[in-house]
Amino acid sequence: MADYNKVGLLAIREDRILLCQKRGLSRLILPGGTLEPGETPEACLHREIREELGDVVARDLEYLGTYRDRAASDDPSVVKTVEIQLYRGEIAGQPVASSEIEALIWFSRESDRELLSPILINAILPDLARRGVLGWGE
Repeated sequence: MADYNKVGLLAIREDRILLCQKRGLSRLILPGGTLEPGETPEACLHREIREELGDVVARDLEYLGTYRDRAASDDPSVVKTVEIQLYRGEIAGQPVASSEIEALIWFSRESDRELLSPILINAILPDLARRGVLGWGE
């Protein structure tokens, strides 16, 4: 069982993925958030996207897979796991950093991968590259 159970959105535009810089965390994470009791993954994603990205809507959601790895943390003594149910979708509207999100970054193949959360580096990006979801290679 993971310490955190989340749902994430993979939004791709011009071969870049939308990532978030959360207040108090140096690593980049996917838009999305924690499932509430009784909530479906899709309902969670719609709620979290509205909270984090402002007046936008996630459309055409497609389940890509479930990933598990170390949770992002700036404290090396804290070791927790996160499980992310990942959906690919389009964002209708212009996303704006809201709530606990400090900045939005359109991350490309050439961007610094050291800025990413462990689950993106170790699990999600390698899998998506292998499957051809991202045209980034491995």
